[in-house]
Amino acid sequence: MPTILRQDGFAVRLYFNDHEPPHVHVFKAEGQAKIALGDGEQLPWLLEVREMDNKTAKQALKLVLENRAYLSGKWKEFYD
Repeated sequence: MPTILRQDGFAVRLYFNDHEPPHVHVFKAEGQAKIALGDGEQLPWLLEVREMDNKTAKQALKLVLENRAYLSGKWKEFYD
């Protein structure tokens, strides 16, 4: 599970042999948010949140939105 981005205390990771839809796992402290990357028509969205408060989950979602092109490229490197 490599970390592909670190920013503002968040670590964004991909799991090997993961499943659709394209998504990332965003960690901060003890919490984790699983966030779908979306596509040209649909913005990223939260799939699952564990031990992360709403404010931090929204920050994680914003981080993914701001870095979506880079993260989508990494997903394609891993799974295409």
